[in-house]
Amino acid sequence: MMIAKQPATSLRLLWLVLAGLMVAFHLGLIFWGLVPNLVSRPLHLAFVLPWVFVFGAKSRVELVSGLMLSVLGVSASVWIAFNYDILGDQYGFLEGNFQVGVAIVLLVCVIEAARRSIGWPLPLVAVTALAYALFGSAIPGEFGHSGTPLRSFLGTMTIAEGGIWGSLTAVSVGVVSIFVIFGAVLNAGEAGQGFMNVAAAAAGRLKGGAAKVSVISSALFGSISGSASANVASTGAITLPAMTKLGYPKRLAAAVEAVASSGGQIMPPLMGAGAFVMVELTGVPYTGIMAAAILPAVLYFFAVWVGINAYARRYDLRGVDQDEQPSARDVLITSAFFLVPFSVLLWGMFGAGFTPQYAACMAILAGAVLLLFNREGRFDRKQIGERMTGALLNAARQIAMIASIIFCASIIIGVLSITGLGVKITSLILSGSGGLLWPSLLLTALACLVLGMEVPTTAAYVICVSVAGPALIQQGLEPLQAHLFVFWFALLSTITPPVCGAVFIAAGMIGENWIKVALSAMALGVGLYVIPLGMIANPDILRLAQAPVSALIAFLRMAFGLGVLSYGLIALETPVAKLLVGLSGLAIVMSGTLV
Repeated sequence: MMIAKQPATSLRLLWLVLAGLMVAFHLGLIFWGLVPNLVSRPLHLAFVLPWVFVFGAKSRVELVSGLMLSVLGVSASVWIAFNYDILGDQYGFLEGNFQVGVAIVLLVCVIEAARRSIGWPLPLVAVTALAYALFGSAIPGEFGHSGTPLRSFLGTMTIAEGGIWGSLTAVSVGVVSIFVIFGAVLNAGEAGQGFMNVAAAAAGRLKGGAAKVSVISSALFGSISGSASANVASTGAITLPAMTKLGYPKRLAAAVEAVASSGGQIMPPLMGAGAFVMVELTGVPYTGIMAAAILPAVLYFFAVWVGINAYARRYDLRGVDQDEQPSARDVLITSAFFLVPFSVLLWGMFGAGFTPQYAACMAILAGAVLLLFNREGRFDRKQIGERMTGALLNAARQIAMIASIIFCASIIIGVLSITGLGVKITSLILSGSGGLLWPSLLLTALACLVLGMEVPTTAAYVICVSVAGPALIQQGLEPLQAHLFVFWFALLSTITPPVCGAVFIAAGMIGENWIKVALSAMALGVGLYVIPLGMIANPDILRLAQAPVSALIAFLRMAFGLGVLSYGLIALETPVAKLLVGLSGLAIVMSGTLV
């Protein structure tokens, strides 16, 4: 029996060592000082590829091909890192067939890694973009381009600080990975239970209390997970049975969880990695992104809360029974497991003035220390080992998944820049909307919804904002306003049919028809459709740091309108009444100074 277990044990140890090296590398970059970009970014890819190709293999064919691709991709990445000084003198032009082969290997590995991580849609867009770059000179008219030499194009994409080693990859290496590690450390300990206990203590006794516990816990958990799917799977495992036990309709219970969990991607600090990408694309500091995003995120959860109250009126939803609520002692103790790391993070950013990633490193250390304790205050060696192992493995998997998306999206951004296609699409949007802002916004929203159905939120946001963002900014929007608008609408697909990931997971967990769940989720999550438009009509809501009084006035006005809209949409029974009250609420939300 020992002989049979030995290979599996050794293999797990190997992955654990690799995960430890990966985490140490990314944390080390924060403390080592300046590391050349053509060293840190290729090594980032070298760490990522084995997790996607080998660890994530689902069949023997995938495993064998994954091993081959890992060897080739890691070798090419390490070669780039070791020869960064020589390559820097080539100014993005490949010399010799060997370098051409390295470039092709890197592009193939990046595209295949994204396909294995998230499916075909994004890789197909990347392949189409590459085909356009190579053969677009044969396209007649304004959408053709003058052509680029093959070695120059491939070199710009793979040996220069553009293409797959561009600014998006810098975000993945230096910021996203650090906060993913932070989330993994918190999730490995008692922080998740702390979220649930705080939520139950705050809202469990209220009417519709089990649903409101789901909203609060998902907002808290989502702030560190940044993933709607992960949020549903984790908090839903507790909240869904609690709601059904109290007699909540299954479609409503699943809808509440899907909608609440989707809010994690708009709730600072993580925002599904979108906040960090936004920093790079807008030039706005991370703290500025957080300040701008917080009030709209609170509005979203407020609208869900009002919707739950409306459903409670229809279905007489009960609160959580007294004997099932956590004791004050449990709430106090378990809340410390997330309050301490969060306090360290916030103090580091706002008190000491450290960079977000440096502050996150401090918070990671605080969270790692707390992994040594359980809620009884005891050391349990086995439990500590399991927590440390889980934190390392989950961090490595999450870094690899997000990085594979960002690397693939970087190909698309590189092609848009090299060929000038981005400028041409911007011109098309401007001409198609007649130069008017609101038609441009609606065209952009539709594009975000369609693209978001096929690729993760962050990738959909990056692609849409790259082509539509300049057009919106030309029409008078502030860069951050345009970026947040696009990011919110890229999130629509989590609850909007036909592809609605959060709804699918919640419906499957509870055993309900997903279409019924989606319809309830769209009503509960109406804020997701309306708040981005409100951010355009009420730009002050994004200026909490610069003009807090104006921001709070805009917040209260939008909150009132959203409350009217959400309650009327769910509580009223006749279609005419729903329409009239809904339009009234929408008019209040949009009653700011229109652009």
